[in-house]
Amino acid sequence: MAKTADQARATAKPVPVNVPTQAGSTTPTSDYTQFLSVVAKSPALITGYAKLLKSAGYYKGKITDKYTPALQNAFNKAEEARLSISAVRPIGRDEFLQEQVSLGDGTGTGGPTEVLSVTKYTPERAGQFVNAIIQDTLGRKATSAEIKKYAAMLKGLETKAATTTKYAGTGAKQTQTTTAGLDEKQYLVDQISGTDEGKANKVLGFYETFMNALGGR
Repeated sequence: MAKTADQARATAKPVPVNVPTQAGSTTPTSDYTQFLSVVAKSPALITGYAKLLKSAGYYKGKITDKYTPALQNAFNKAEEARLSISAVRPIGRDEFLQEQVSLGDGTGTGGPTEVLSVTKYTPERAGQFVNAIIQDTLGRKATSAEIKKYAAMLKGLETKAATTTKYAGTGAKQTQTTTAGLDEKQYLVDQISGTDEGKANKVLGFYETFMNALGGR
C-alpha cells in the first residue's frame, strides 16, 4: 500500500549533505539529501510538498506527482531560508513551510496567486433556480422534465460560471483582480427563450405591447 504524505515524511532518515547558503557557500546539514530522496520516491509526497511550497511562495510550477528541477529549486530556496534563521531559532522543515503559509511574509506571498470561486447547486436549489427562470420566461411552473434537463445544464456550467480572483504584488502594494464568469441565469434564459414556447411567448409579448401602445387594452 502506498504511504501517505505524513507516513512517508516520518520515514526519512538523516545523512550528511551540503546545502547552498545565502552567501553562496555550502553549510553541512544532517538530513537534507535523505529527505529529498524520500520525497522523490513518493508521488504522494511530491504532490503534497509541491502544494505546500506553492502556498508558501517558493514554487511556481504545475502541481504534479513528478519530481522536477523546478521543485528541487523550490526546496533549495526554502531550505536556504530555513537555515538562515536556524542558528538563532531552530525550526523544523515542515513547521517552517507551514509558518510561511500562515504568516504570508518572508520569501513567499503566503497564499495562492489565483482563486477560483465556484457556486455549487444542490438538486433542491437547482430546481428552485430553474423553476424561477421558467416562471419569469414562460409564465408558468416548470415541469419535472424541464427541471431535470436544465438542472443538469446548470451543473455543467459551474466551472464556466466561476469567478476568478488573481493576486499580484507583495506587502503594501498588492493588486486584486476579479473576473466574473459566465452568467448562468442569462444562459438558461437564452436557452428557454429559444424553445418554440419561448419564441411564441416573445411574439405574444410584442403583440400585447403594441396593442397597449395603441390603447387597445
